[in-house]
Amino acid sequence: MVYPETADENARIDLANRVFFRLYQCANMLHKTGTKAVESEGLTTQQWAVLGALSRPAVGGGMSVGDLARYLKVSRQNLSGLLSRMERDGRITTAADERDRRSRLVSMTAAGMRVWQDEALPKIHGYYERVLEGFSVNDITHTLHYLLKLLDNMQMVDDRQGGGDEAGVDR
Repeated sequence: MVYPETADENARIDLANRVFFRLYQCANMLHKTGTKAVESEGLTTQQWAVLGALSRPAVGGGMSVGDLARYLKVSRQNLSGLLSRMERDGRITTAADERDRRSRLVSMTAAGMRVWQDEALPKIHGYYERVLEGFSVNDITHTLHYLLKLLDNMQMVDDRQGGGDEAGVDR
């Protein structure tokens, strides 16, 4: 005999498997289709995320590598190669932080800002429209709410597991 608690628990686990598999698929499709949306600008979805993070008014003076890694939820090691390529391409610059010489500040260059604002953003906005076709503002708001709730829980799990290598000094 199956007890109601067990049936409910099994249903919850089955749904969880489906949710996380769909998230995995969405992440892969975002990378694939998002990169195609901005590839003529020489960007990938990872570079798009970096430029988006650096374009926020709150970080006009740049962001430390550690803060950028934490904001993007990536390791410093994964970010390092990406930043090197973006610096080589003239999209960003890195410099020692005047307040803490051990820390490196990442800033968008004028060329990076031009690519971001004039070329990439219009294509990104068009991509959003296509991907969110059929979603009401209410649908988007609810989706955002649940993704943020999931992200908060994942962050708590990560913290309990000792976090990643995002903490510490930027080198």
